[in-house]
Amino acid sequence: MHVAPARGTAVQDHVALAEIELCGDLIIAASAAREDRLSPDRIDEVLKVAEERYPHQQPNPHPH
Repeated sequence: MHVAPARGTAVQDHVALAEIELCGDLIIAASAAREDRLSPDRIDEVLKVAEERYPHQQPNPHPH
């Protein structure tokens, strides 16, 4: 496949690229899951929600 060279400066939408990457992460996690659906907790884990909310807190390796 041949792609024509870009003219001038390329503009990238970094937010859109980040969202695409997150969707890819979810697709990979869903395809590897044994259950039919990902649990809300698993989705948060894949999307690293806790890391965004509490960036300086270490995850608990032994949750209740």
